[in-house]
Amino acid sequence: MAGPVQGLVGAALGAAAARCAYTLLTRRGAGPAPDGARTWRRTNYRGRVVTLHQGPALASGVCVASLLAPGLTPRVRAACALAAAGAAGFGAYDDLSGSADARGLRGHLGALARGRVTTGLVKMAGIGATGVAAASLLRRPAAETIMDGVLIAAGANLVNLFDLRPGRAAKVCLLAAAPLLASPAAPAAGPAVGAAVALLPDDLAERSMLGDAGANALGAALGAAAVARAPRPVRGAVLAAVLALTLASERTSFSRVIERVPLLRRLDRWGRCA
Repeated sequence: MAGPVQGLVGAALGAAAARCAYTLLTRRGAGPAPDGARTWRRTNYRGRVVTLHQGPALASGVCVASLLAPGLTPRVRAACALAAAGAAGFGAYDDLSGSADARGLRGHLGALARGRVTTGLVKMAGIGATGVAAASLLRRPAAETIMDGVLIAAGANLVNLFDLRPGRAAKVCLLAAAPLLASPAAPAAGPAVGAAVALLPDDLAERSMLGDAGANALGAALGAAAVARAPRPVRGAVLAAVLALTLASERTSFSRVIERVPLLRRLDRWGRCA
């Protein structure tokens, strides 16, 4: 079975698992909201109440499909699942316990300099640790393992920076994943692509949002796919690009750039309610 075909099978598995998880989670939260269900609800940028259950559902779909999809070695399966699960877990911690007092790398490091450890900083450290742990499963030299772990963690963080409008983070990931689906990394990228596609309609309709759990998991999963199958020079180039965009976000608003470029603005608004 060729790599792209295996990627499509993995995508189908990811889509099915994510939809199943989302249905179960949202069904439990329907009706008058008990405290537990209310915890997973947020108000989006337009004042609409949405559920954060999309994030855990996406992460579940990625993990299940990574463990079942064809074309992956046991170590790659474990690395992809661990990267997504770790990013989702720490992202959910920030979703449920964090505040908006500190934003961005500068904000979290500034808070640390004042003696305060933010939930965002805990999340970044945790995702960094699970990223290195996932990369270590591939049994590469120490320097490559660290580079790969940083790529997984940086990918998780970058996708989260785009999660400011309905569907934006998923669209960015789908565009970024297109080259992976035509490469040997297709079997590893398929689960994340399928899960993102399956849940995108609910995101665009403003019924749900990825939150940190979903955005971090999606970025980490695609980072792990690149780490698992891409040659070292390609991984280095991707890491440099991801870090450059992350640093640029400290000075430039991605939303402002998107609004100023007609093509990007059309893509960003495609499928949204408004």
